[in-house]
Amino acid sequence: MASGFFALLDDIAALMDDVATMTKVATKKTAGILGDDLAVNAEKASGFVSSREIPVLWAITKGSALNKLIILPIAFILSAVYQPAIIFILILGGVYLAYEGAEKIVHTLQPHKEKHVKVEIELSEAEILSHEKGKIKSAIFTDFILSVEIVIIALGTVVEESLMMQIIVVTIIAFIATVGVYGLVALIVRMDDAGYGLMKRNESKKGFLYGLGNVLVRGLPIIVKSLAVVGTLALLLVAGGIFVHYIGFFHHLLESWPSMLKDFVIGLGVGLVALGIVVFGKLIWKKVF
Repeated sequence: MASGFFALLDDIAALMDDVATMTKVATKKTAGILGDDLAVNAEKASGFVSSREIPVLWAITKGSALNKLIILPIAFILSAVYQPAIIFILILGGVYLAYEGAEKIVHTLQPHKEKHVKVEIELSEAEILSHEKGKIKSAIFTDFILSVEIVIIALGTVVEESLMMQIIVVTIIAFIATVGVYGLVALIVRMDDAGYGLMKRNESKKGFLYGLGNVLVRGLPIIVKSLAVVGTLALLLVAGGIFVHYIGFFHHLLESWPSMLKDFVIGLGVGLVALGIVVFGKLIWKKVF
């Protein structure tokens, strides 16, 4: 009996060791998407009245958790019934990532000229709440798309493992993508408020605390912009890595190049092609309809 009990403990320890190893691999694979998820949600969760930032973020977090509850069972069923579907969806997700990354770069290089007219409009409480709900819905929808990508990429790293291993590892990644990402978003969006609080405590406008508060206030927009840049690069690297790993043509292309540069170039190339197809399709749609 005792030997059987210790054998069971040994099996559990071995399983947890395998889970830790595979989770580490899956986390590395999804790091780019998690970074983009963080950047997108930090942007969407900012711009509200200070007293509404946390309630809005909590609403988005609950929506994100619901997204995971919908996506995870479907992904596991596909993995159990027809594993090649996971690879197919993974490649489609890579095309979307490449398209999104290329679109951001093109938009940055060729910004639209817009005339900004300053108009002061006092909104009613009902209009403010309606606007808030619209932004929350938009954030949850964006989270759904990114969650699909995160889950599929994580599942792709353990697709050859047992179904139990897949469920444990991917669920952990989904948990990190919800609690970890939105926890960091909460810290980011409250940076300026924390900074203002430190600055108000020092009426002489001097000293360490005042300087720290000033850094926090000024650092918020810089951090959000930096996350956006890192997220865009990560999108293309992750997409390129998917194509190189799962498509033979790209695997043997540019073999002498450093892997990171190769992933970026391939990701950007596919993204530009996808962007061109989308733009051309929109033009045809406008002419026909």
